[in-house]
Amino acid sequence: METVLSGLATGFAVALTPLNIFLVLIGCFSGTLIGALPGIGPINGVAILLPIAYGLGLPPESALILLAGIYYGAEYGGRISSILLNVPGDAGAVMTTLDGHPMALKGEAGRALSLSAVASFVGGTLAVIGLSLFGPLLAKFAVTFSPADYVALMVFAFASLASLVGRNGIKTLLGAVIGLMLATMGIDANTGVPRYTFGIPDLLAGIDFLVVVIGLFGMAELLHLVEQQVSGRLKTLPVDRSFLRRADLLRTRWTILRCSVIGFFIGILPGTGASVASAVAYGTEKRLAGKSGASFGTGDMRGLAAPEAANNAAAGGALVPMLTLGIPGSGTTAILLGALLMFNVQPGPLMFTQRPEIAWGLIASMYLGNVALLIINLPLVGLFARMLTLPQHYLTPLIAMLAFVGVYSIVGNPFDLYLIILLGIFGWVLRKLDFSLAPVILGFVLGSLFENNLRRALSISAGDWGILIEDWKSIALYGLAALVVILPAWAGRRSARAAADAVED
Repeated sequence: METVLSGLATGFAVALTPLNIFLVLIGCFSGTLIGALPGIGPINGVAILLPIAYGLGLPPESALILLAGIYYGAEYGGRISSILLNVPGDAGAVMTTLDGHPMALKGEAGRALSLSAVASFVGGTLAVIGLSLFGPLLAKFAVTFSPADYVALMVFAFASLASLVGRNGIKTLLGAVIGLMLATMGIDANTGVPRYTFGIPDLLAGIDFLVVVIGLFGMAELLHLVEQQVSGRLKTLPVDRSFLRRADLLRTRWTILRCSVIGFFIGILPGTGASVASAVAYGTEKRLAGKSGASFGTGDMRGLAAPEAANNAAAGGALVPMLTLGIPGSGTTAILLGALLMFNVQPGPLMFTQRPEIAWGLIASMYLGNVALLIINLPLVGLFARMLTLPQHYLTPLIAMLAFVGVYSIVGNPFDLYLIILLGIFGWVLRKLDFSLAPVILGFVLGSLFENNLRRALSISAGDWGILIEDWKSIALYGLAALVVILPAWAGRRSARAAADAVED
């Protein structure tokens, strides 16, 4: 504890300099704006601004503070388009759309935005506290996860999908299967064989996540608005002066704390990220809610607070293996790792003693950044909510512009513009058939993680499937997956039997 306190003292001495305070504020504000753009997300935002940070000639600790501010600022910003437009800013914000957008449709956009800001603040702050106190110890445990353990983790995540969203479990699983199918398109990395490319050269590299999320969410939402406008059923969304109340915080306080812990621990595992953390946290919270969990997906505050706390905690957790072991915990931390190497700084356990101004300066700046994001975002809640009062003939082309510009600026391939239109039509059809689109996106994101780790595990064992159940961590995760599937079915049958007995009596 004494080492931690002395390290934090060193860190705050670095972070509280006028230059670094200014960089924290600039990073948080620009990150929020970047995260609010559909499909851009923290990884692309940090990648785009990395050359600027390097070109400014900043000291390594100041450059990293700026980039980290953009990182968790973008995690905050992803909720804005998710809640207001039903278009997630990045993969971690997919689950936010499930209850955040229904709240906006009910005229509670301000309440949803302020609740998500508070949940994000708590999740991010608890993650930084965990990073300060337990970082090196947790990182050593995280690297003991083998490819087989990751397969078990993915099985648990897929099992959670069965009762995650929607009223129809079969449609939910079918949506996840569609996502898995989309994830397998392209060249097989192990055999070099093209899969499901239909002879189209542009599909050899697979489909970019940005294209899938913008197509299935952004373009599908656009087509939905056009359909309502043509049919005359389009209504102006109600926007009141709602804001977060004390009763809302009391109702969601345990949800926020639980999901912050879940998000932090999942974020520590290299390669998982906010998308897995938010999905697991949402599913866990829905099950703990019991019968009242039926309101999840219709604008339940707990369903909004859970993924928001988890994905921001996962962002902090992903820094644990990067700083303590030099292993990136997510795509964005891989870019931050590259930034450190550009400045000739080698991450790892020795960095805390050899370069404490960088390691502890970054940690201290995250405490400041979370407070700064709360101060920046809460006063702007009313302004963001007023976006919904835009006439629909302005809002529709705005969504289209953000979708096309966002995809082309990152991917740079005209073929992908046609692809998002095709995926948009497909997503619109799925919505008409009462499919939830979140399982499709999660199946796409988790599918590549599942396949890659399964391949690695079988390569290590020379094809012996027994490797998947050799470790206690794998067995524990398979057990949890089985409980996730069996317990709801058992509880449903028990409730039906009790209802039948009541009728007989």
